[in-house]
Amino acid sequence: MMIALVILLFPLSDYYIEVPGTTENVAPMVKVDGKNNDKEEGGFYLTTVQIGKANLAGMIRSKLSPFADIYTAKELMGTSSNEDYNRMSMFYMENAQNMAIYQAFKLANKPFDLQYKGVYVLEVTDDSTFKNELHVADTLTKVNGKDFKSSKELIDYVGGQKVGDEVKITFLDSGQEKEATGKIIKLKNGKNGIGISLVDRTEVKSTPEVTIDAGAIGGPSAGLMFTLETYEQITGENLRNNRQIAGTGTIENDGSVGRIGGIDKKIATASKSGAKIFFAPDDEITSDMKKADPKIKSNYQEALDAAKKLKTDMKIIPVKNVEDALKYLKENR
Repeated sequence: MMIALVILLFPLSDYYIEVPGTTENVAPMVKVDGKNNDKEEGGFYLTTVQIGKANLAGMIRSKLSPFADIYTAKELMGTSSNEDYNRMSMFYMENAQNMAIYQAFKLANKPFDLQYKGVYVLEVTDDSTFKNELHVADTLTKVNGKDFKSSKELIDYVGGQKVGDEVKITFLDSGQEKEATGKIIKLKNGKNGIGISLVDRTEVKSTPEVTIDAGAIGGPSAGLMFTLETYEQITGENLRNNRQIAGTGTIENDGSVGRIGGIDKKIATASKSGAKIFFAPDDEITSDMKKADPKIKSNYQEALDAAKKLKTDMKIIPVKNVEDALKYLKENR
């Protein structure tokens, strides 16, 4: 009996289980000039999924649950290590907070300044000569001593160098400035580069100053709810009107709300928490996406399917951008 119990509970290193997580009020996470200005009833809530190492008992339970999925380590993290995956998760959260402040101030017509801070490293290819120097979530700030105002400028400069040319990069690793020297290589797309995928790292300076602290929660999917809460605090419009409003979705530079994973589990936790409204990304499914996965559905449709399984009376509202969410709140008080 003891041996059987140990086998059931022993972690399986190559498998992870994703289940519904928590529903968190974002108001305490957002502060304007160092204090929380949200005094109204109700709340905007982010939703999470819980991911943990699988064991045999957990996998058996997951097979019996409509709101649990099993992933291999490669399906979940690709070629990233646990450390790199966690670093990337926190980067996505930082970026979501930054974009939320940017979008809220832009929509509220309040003063802000979007500052370029370099580029985040998302991946380092195996053939990059910086493979052992750069890591996921490092910030690349200079190449050959040159500063840049966007990732496009950096890419254009590096792409103009010849294969084999020596380049020196300056980057931040956990806030510490470092330098490394490598060479230009031929990329798989036929262009010249240093073998990294990247995204702009920006910072918003606003008046009043806004800070967002989500603690240990990572990932990009709270962007929409952070935007709504920030907008609420800097305008005082009381868009919630005493309602508990949950939701999910990334926030892009143009204000669009992007697709996320695990939305069925987020519907489950939001419904359990008592939320009355749920904002779901109404993302477009392209022909290429359909070709890769014939069964793929939009986040909105996945959310509707989950709500039907739960037999919840929570309203599922499709949103393509932040303006859609604001319009709904203003027209349905």
